[in-house]
Amino acid sequence: MSDASTVLAWYRRHRRDLPWRNSDDPYRIWLSEVMLQQTRVETVLPYYQGFLERFPTVEALAAAPLDEVLAAWSGLGYYRRARFLPRAAAAVVGRGGFPRSVAELRELPGIGEYTAAAVASIAFGVVSPVLDGNVERVLTRWRALAGDPKRGELRRKLLAAAAELLDSDAPGDSNQALMELGATICTPRRPNCGSCPLQSSCRALADGEPEAFPSPRPERPVVREDWVLALAADDAGRVLLFRRSDEEELLAGTWELPSARAGRRVAVELGETYGGRWELGELAGVVRHGITFRSLELSVRWARVSSAAGEVAEGPEAGWFAPLEIAALPHSAMVDKALVVAGLLSGSKPRRRPGCTSR
Repeated sequence: MSDASTVLAWYRRHRRDLPWRNSDDPYRIWLSEVMLQQTRVETVLPYYQGFLERFPTVEALAAAPLDEVLAAWSGLGYYRRARFLPRAAAAVVGRGGFPRSVAELRELPGIGEYTAAAVASIAFGVVSPVLDGNVERVLTRWRALAGDPKRGELRRKLLAAAAELLDSDAPGDSNQALMELGATICTPRRPNCGSCPLQSSCRALADGEPEAFPSPRPERPVVREDWVLALAADDAGRVLLFRRSDEEELLAGTWELPSARAGRRVAVELGETYGGRWELGELAGVVRHGITFRSLELSVRWARVSSAAGEVAEGPEAGWFAPLEIAALPHSAMVDKALVVAGLLSGSKPRRRPGCTSR
């Protein structure tokens, strides 16, 4: 039995029962592939189900306002992916359905080489190998290939190796088999080589150093930052949020609590950024949050904001929202963490402390 047949047989015996694997609908397959980019399956599952309940078809997604799409995505991270979804859906609807070739799929907004190959092979049976992080790890170990899997000659060798393990009669399952193998067996640390269907032909295992592949890339050092989140709540328990610009690099278009770098000028900086005059009250709690290479320690402070001249905008860029209303807004997990530590997500009223309410 060839290595390709061995891997495919292993997958069909051991594959996880995931909802997108029970469908040949290109919309569902495309959505799962976009969500799974740089995100664990366990994290994606509830978002995937909830997203499909809200947007069950590509037509529903194409017709949805961007803010509604971002709200359904809130907490999943990498919001740039979500911003492309309705644009790509509209393009699919405009052409009368999903394109079937890799080249045509790549013409859709936000769809790159990997996603196009995955959707084409899984939904339409196109014989096209895929390379994601899991597959790259399997292949660099199988062939003991050193170097950066994203670049030049090594990438061409990996595509050739992936094609070698691709069963032309079942390209979708073959590609998913390599993804599954990397996710569950050929893991970055302590791979379970004894259960691997490629163990007899794996060169890295034969050399006794599977974890040496792929070659480690220099890691960007984690930057620790201290910030203050200002929690202004009115007598009705509504919280003041501001909407980020659509042009921002991170978290574009999401609703966030006003924030400033920790230090002596927090209140001044809040005023300069958001308008109004700010006073900070007691500490509601401290939360931690990671964004790419940044590790944020966030001091959640009760706050008062006043604006006799109407400096705090009401409208599309700022507003007061009840905690339960915030769930329907596009927002990051930082907001939820702050509301939880302040006791606002449980339905309790904001604590009444001097300098802690708005006016």
